[in-house]
Amino acid sequence: MGTNVTVSLKALLLAGLVVIALAVAYLVGDSRGTPAEAASGGGETGSSAKRSVTVGGTGEVTAVPDQLGFSLEVRIIRPDLQDSLDESGAAMDRVLAELADHGVTEKDVRTTGLSTEPIYDRSRNAPTTLRGYRVVQRAQVLVPKLEDGGAAIAAAVRSGGTAVRVDGIALSVADPEALLAEAREAAVDEARAKAEEYAAAGGQELGEVLTLREVSPTYAGEESWSEASLSRSYASDMALPIQAGEQELAVQVEVVWRLAD
Repeated sequence: MGTNVTVSLKALLLAGLVVIALAVAYLVGDSRGTPAEAASGGGETGSSAKRSVTVGGTGEVTAVPDQLGFSLEVRIIRPDLQDSLDESGAAMDRVLAELADHGVTEKDVRTTGLSTEPIYDRSRNAPTTLRGYRVVQRAQVLVPKLEDGGAAIAAAVRSGGTAVRVDGIALSVADPEALLAEAREAAVDEARAKAEEYAAAGGQELGEVLTLREVSPTYAGEESWSEASLSRSYASDMALPIQAGEQELAVQVEVVWRLAD
């Protein structure tokens, strides 16, 4: 008789566990909804489900550069470190004085680096000897008016002589914001046109904008000149010829629209 009671209690316990497991499974399934409901946005069903379309758009405008920038470097090697520092500083001062005559002010020059390095003479049959110290000063220069750019570069090379290096010449637009506003409007218009096509293809109408994200605007139009062309300008005492050309400014956007029935 005792054995029968024990078996009955086990059976009741197992039955209770099964009932609890079924109840939990039902509740979990009900809270998640069907796979289709989850994909349509938050468990809504039927025509009330939130649907959206995500599209990208690009807007481009053309601008004429009106200013010029370049990297300036002064290199001096002398036997004494202090002499190298003094002469490199004097050479940089001469260059900046020349640039000032071409519309470059103090706020248009930004120091970007200063380095010192010992220079050694090495020979297979002789001990290594210290020849001197190299000092390099670097600056970024902006010429506010493009028409002064060629003469400013030539003057910088002439005043510094062989100690001066100029590179990284780039043309740019001083105030691109008005042009970028046009590009943004064009980008959103293009995205809207695409979204309306997709909505019409699905038999729906375009609703309100849910999110709008702008990718960083891009600029094109950097120009560079070789050291040989700078040397010719220096030797002939003529301004380096600069052609403005055109520059493309572009904005990309990603827009999410709600789709309405």
